[in-house]
Amino acid sequence: MNGSCACGALQFRFTPPTLFFCHCHCRDCRRAHGAGVVSWVGVRESQFEVTHGSDKLTWHQSSKQSQRGFCRDCGSKVFFKSTLAPGEVHIARSNIDGEIDRAPGMHIFHDSHVDWLILDDALPRYTRDSPGLAKYQSVEYTRTPR
Repeated sequence: MNGSCACGALQFRFTPPTLFFCHCHCRDCRRAHGAGVVSWVGVRESQFEVTHGSDKLTWHQSSKQSQRGFCRDCGSKVFFKSTLAPGEVHIARSNIDGEIDRAPGMHIFHDSHVDWLILDDALPRYTRDSPGLAKYQSVEYTRTPR
């Protein structure tokens, strides 16, 4: 499966199976992407590679544990990596071309959702206290949240 940033300078590919496909409502994802929700696809780092424009890929240390990867040319936010999810790369679904091997499976950090975006689906909604997400409570920010 292939994908790219908006301008195409940064291109990547990965081999399925994917690990998950979720909609994240956390404040950091929303702010980083300028969106009400960000949809992520998780893949094993060993099944992922940047195929073109690795010199265009810039990593921003968004917290002590996490980094966000973006294209230096167009600014597209494309990747997320964290020591809290070792061996994984999370890819913004909108940057992946075509279909993938799974449908969205859940909403995460739903306790942080915005009221002005109404999502009317039957997917499960998990909060930061949910098993699997509680580890993210230990995130130490490199900046002071306002």
